[in-house]
Amino acid sequence: MVVGAGIGGLAAALHLAAAGRPVLLLERAATPGGRVSSLRPAGAVTVDAGPAVLTLLPVFQRLFAAAGARLEDHLALRPLPVLGRHVWPDGRYLDLMADQQAAAAAIGDFAGPDAARGFLDFQARAARCWDALEKPFLTVQRPGMLALGAQVGLGLRGTSPFGTLWDALGEHFADPRLRQVFGRMAAYVGSSPLLAPATLMLVAHIEMSGLFAIEGGMDRLAEALAGLAQARGVELRLGAAVAEILVQGGRVAGLRLADGQRIAARQVVLASDAASLAAGHFGAAAARAVPPLPASRRSFSAFGWAIAGRAEGLDLPRQAVFHPADPAAEYAALARGRMPEAPTVTLWAQARLAPAPAPDGAEPLMVLVPAPPRADTREMPAGPAEAASLAALARAGLRLRRDAVLAVTPRDHERAAPGSGGAIYGQAVHGWQSIFSRPAARTTLPGLILAGGTTHPGAGLAMAALSGQLAAAAVIGERA
Repeated sequence: MVVGAGIGGLAAALHLAAAGRPVLLLERAATPGGRVSSLRPAGAVTVDAGPAVLTLLPVFQRLFAAAGARLEDHLALRPLPVLGRHVWPDGRYLDLMADQQAAAAAIGDFAGPDAARGFLDFQARAARCWDALEKPFLTVQRPGMLALGAQVGLGLRGTSPFGTLWDALGEHFADPRLRQVFGRMAAYVGSSPLLAPATLMLVAHIEMSGLFAIEGGMDRLAEALAGLAQARGVELRLGAAVAEILVQGGRVAGLRLADGQRIAARQVVLASDAASLAAGHFGAAAARAVPPLPASRRSFSAFGWAIAGRAEGLDLPRQAVFHPADPAAEYAALARGRMPEAPTVTLWAQARLAPAPAPDGAEPLMVLVPAPPRADTREMPAGPAEAASLAALARAGLRLRRDAVLAVTPRDHERAAPGSGGAIYGQAVHGWQSIFSRPAARTTLPGLILAGGTTHPGAGLAMAALSGQLAAAAVIGERA
């Protein structure tokens, strides 16, 4: 039985079905997808709640292949030639290209030849880090410190695995703006580059391996996976909220749904936020299966605005990042649990696959700024964050026509994952030891297996898909 039809849960269900296991997949929402969701600020304009791009495409190709299908037969993908435009308050900007040599040339034009050489050196270092960590960390059930020690003596030599990402970036980029650009790799997993381990540089290698937009939006991915799962025999029940994981004789015995129905099961894959489990939202007996996540170790939350409107004044690629002048001040405020006065603002112009003038009508836009997680459920006012984001866009010369707006706040993220404090990515990746304390697929409660972006190997769609694969392997390997 699998609880939660997000990407992790769908991946677990597909792998289990491919192994010949009967699978009941329960999802509390009316549609599959979990955090892969869309918002409708008005009318027919649909806005993806996130960037709506795929990385690590081979992970998804293998997932579809496990179901006997080809990804390309189910999804129309377009590679993004521009990974993102990075803009500063003085109006200067850098387009980070997907082609490595083109990116080096753009960086050289922006900050000089030394910066271009630093970028190429950094990319080579990031590739070594990826090669060293992919198999011994991302695809194993529980990475260990001994494995890290072995890799330090092999592929991780020269990658400063015990240093911070910010310090490692300083070894390659004298221009502080370029440290901001590549420091964003930590923000992708809700963490500060001032505290994240240097090994997170592997994200730079992943991005340069390709970003792919899904035509029609990210919902298409969840729909395709759910359709394949059902075709392979998975029973999908939508609108089925789980109230309690039943425990008997020291192991999982089944589930109690919110409507009172009880379903017997000896094994349950919980593809939900691990913080909700630890906080007792699936019952007191199951809560002890994972340790609680202290508020001090939570990842960032966010304010977001789904907009039906138009970005005017600048021709933009699909993603643009508007940086503050002082990144240290932003991350220091977030670390203190406060909203930064000048946050980084990310804008996704989701109708665009290349720099082009905006269409005359309304287009789907998503604006996102980081917010601190909360130790309680008190709401932070959205007004100051909204004003700061609009001011950052205006300083760069961007006018944002907003015909209709739907706000998403940290309180909304807490409602979606009770007990998380609104943290979107589970545990923050702060310090080199953080990789060892993220919950793994296997828990201390026999029969209870975890999947999803808050478990190992981490946040992001590809990581969630890998977590589902690990969860399925844990189910098959357990003596039920």
